[in-house]
Amino acid sequence: MYIPSEDSTLGSMAGRRVVVFPSSEELGPVLAQFVTSRAEKAIGSHGRFTLGLSGGSLVSMLSKELLALPDLDCSKWVVGFCDERVVPFHDPESTYGLYESCLFSKVNIPESGILSIDSSLPVNECAEDYTRKLKKAFPDDDIPMFDLLLLGMGPDGHTCSLFPDHPLLEETKKIVAPISDSPKPPPQRVTMTFPMVNSARCVAFVTTGRSKAPVLKEVLEGGEGAVFPAARVVPTHGELFWLVDDPAAASLTIQVERLGSGAKL
Repeated sequence: MYIPSEDSTLGSMAGRRVVVFPSSEELGPVLAQFVTSRAEKAIGSHGRFTLGLSGGSLVSMLSKELLALPDLDCSKWVVGFCDERVVPFHDPESTYGLYESCLFSKVNIPESGILSIDSSLPVNECAEDYTRKLKKAFPDDDIPMFDLLLLGMGPDGHTCSLFPDHPLLEETKKIVAPISDSPKPPPQRVTMTFPMVNSARCVAFVTTGRSKAPVLKEVLEGGEGAVFPAARVVPTHGELFWLVDDPAAASLTIQVERLGSGAKL
């Protein structure tokens, strides 16, 4: 069982913001504003914005709300994937494929700015190939340091393709790892590992829906929370946000921030 060190526990509490919105409809616009403000800050600091995306309900929410923004400029964005299913891009299970149809094809992000897997490769080679792509895109970093990673969390507490009780939870050397026995189909995937996720400048979980309420309470309020993969996301030097809606936050007793759709993070 993973037990956080005293420092990591303090760091996660001190550097963590839990922000609750009345509904996912009100969360979405604030998320889009958060992403673009982070992009502006990163581009001003080091000339580009590096963003790691996750799949699931985040695809439609983020795409819809970003496209609703006036003057959206993605020309200096570099986008990667926190995890990806090793399926053809036209497969409905492909996270890249969904973002391509919902977002990438509608904005001015350069093709070279989209770091996708080579889904034609076997899963182990696919992970090695994606590792090389990331290292090439981040030549100055020992571990690629994204400006922002957007993560989801499953009802079982998994994030990326890091599932409870899976050996990959203990991976310390690889930044991207293959998984061929995912308990959630499809079974073959590649995923960022904790060393990679926790190197980010900022990580934001987007968690909505009543089905997430029990595990969200465990992850955020301790107890057995440390056994859940999502609880092990504690950025080493970065910020951590949990952006959740009221149904997901229904069981929380900790102090949270409450915002509406017109707010800014």
